[in-house]
Amino acid sequence: MRKILAVTLILVFALSILGCGGSSKPAGTKAEYKANMKLTNTQTKDHPYNIGAQKFAELIKERTKGRITITLYPDGQLGKGEREMLESLQQGTIDIYVGSTGPVGNFSPTMNILDIPFLFRDNAHVDKVLDGPIGQQLLKDLEKSNLVGLAFWENGFRNLTNSRNVVKVPEDGKGLKIRVMENKVHLLAWKTAGLNPTPMAWGEVYAALQQKVIDGQENPVAVIYSSKLYEVQKYLSMTGHVYSPAPIIISKKRWDQMPKEDQEIFRKTALEVAQYQRKLNRDAEAAKIKEMESKGFTVTKDVDKAAWQKAMQPAFEEFAKEFGKDKINAIMNTK
Repeated sequence: MRKILAVTLILVFALSILGCGGSSKPAGTKAEYKANMKLTNTQTKDHPYNIGAQKFAELIKERTKGRITITLYPDGQLGKGEREMLESLQQGTIDIYVGSTGPVGNFSPTMNILDIPFLFRDNAHVDKVLDGPIGQQLLKDLEKSNLVGLAFWENGFRNLTNSRNVVKVPEDGKGLKIRVMENKVHLLAWKTAGLNPTPMAWGEVYAALQQKVIDGQENPVAVIYSSKLYEVQKYLSMTGHVYSPAPIIISKKRWDQMPKEDQEIFRKTALEVAQYQRKLNRDAEAAKIKEMESKGFTVTKDVDKAAWQKAMQPAFEEFAKEFGKDKINAIMNTK
């Protein structure tokens, strides 16, 4: 019996040594870590999200010498809306997400501050805020929700479309039933301005517009163009009422598996691609508007933004109570 026990112990010891062989480095080091990650969003493959995502995937593969590859799933290919994508990110079944801040605010409430109407003056102001301490803190806050924010890309300044009439001032849009993201800041702002905001998953919007279930929607030019909303809408009003950032977010479950060196590569690359993706989006806007006009889309550029800002002011006061006037002023006063 003692002999059998002794032999068993020797075998266990020998197997444990063999199991530790093959590499002097512990699991999870940069040299050993390999992964194929899924990056998803709801927009078409020619949207700036996906052009940026392609660049990001190429650079990550190059900078990790092929150890990490990223497969893109645009246009809701994984059968999920933005809320479901973020839930899957929390669970670790999807690795990376790029999308508007609107749905993200349901997971990390501090992010909602960016959806306040007329918060940003222009693109230069946007870049200063998002790439500075304020933006970095908002990304850090995502970790409380089991998400890791890498950088802010962009969707752009949002504009109103509808199928009924030209809209220059809030009175022109009164009663219009418009699709909005599932975000309380957007809902309150549009209600205050006299419109009828209706939350709806993005995948349902085109059909709802086509069937006249809703009268309109609001989105940046890039989305209106890539989703061909000019086919089911007649009028575009360049309200520029809200700037819509697009955080690139990775699952914390995936993040915690990665070596620190790779985490650093991801952060630096995401920020680098942010500059590329924003410029791409901004440079292409005028040409997209011109092309949509050539297809019969009526684009109104002389919108009375002051009137829209005034109409949404009561909602602004509510936002100040929730987020703190000091925090809102910190963003507005950034130069």
